[in-house]
Amino acid sequence: MTKMQNDVVKNGVQQELTAMLNKGCDEMGIAVTPAQQALLIEYIQLFEKWNKAYNLSAVRNVRQMIGRHLLDSLVVAPLIEGDSFIDVGTGGGLPGIPLAIMFPERKFTLLDSNGKKTRFLFQVKTQLKLDNVTIVNTRVEAFQPDELFDGVISRAFASLLDMTSGCKHLLTQEGCFWALKGIYPEDELSVLEKNYKVSASYPLRVPGEEGERHLLALTQ
Repeated sequence: MTKMQNDVVKNGVQQELTAMLNKGCDEMGIAVTPAQQALLIEYIQLFEKWNKAYNLSAVRNVRQMIGRHLLDSLVVAPLIEGDSFIDVGTGGGLPGIPLAIMFPERKFTLLDSNGKKTRFLFQVKTQLKLDNVTIVNTRVEAFQPDELFDGVISRAFASLLDMTSGCKHLLTQEGCFWALKGIYPEDELSVLEKNYKVSASYPLRVPGEEGERHLLALTQ
């Protein structure tokens, strides 16, 4: 295949992915600028490329990644509140990178103990010029931030008990835990420390994706 043919194929894939992203965001009622679209698509294509060597996700098809990863992260964008967030157990940057692209005025710290994954995230931060993103490669218990966060956000990282007990040192006094879950986690809530309450619960619908999803806001 010549370089010109290769460029045509690449452009075709990019247009297809952008159309899928736009359709999903329209269905979720989320406004995305052309600049944000371009960054989101560039991110997911980087994700697919690095996934082959770094095992960032079990999902291998970049088209499936639009719903499973991008839309599944963006669905919480209208709901989270605060100016500074830490995405704990971020893995390949989900939901932290998509949210940082959506909210350049907010600060996002992405924490993971896996060095390969944080190396990928440094590449993403550099290539996409995400000045509002900080990458931290350590275990959450060992991380002592200079400033506490308005929100701790996590996408299927740990149980609610582990999340609250392991990350409470990261939150401001008025801060909130934002937990992305599948089915409503009755069992996890039943063993939660009594000083925590569910201040909000949002059922989520991600276009093209099956199964229940919920966002829980937990406060003290």
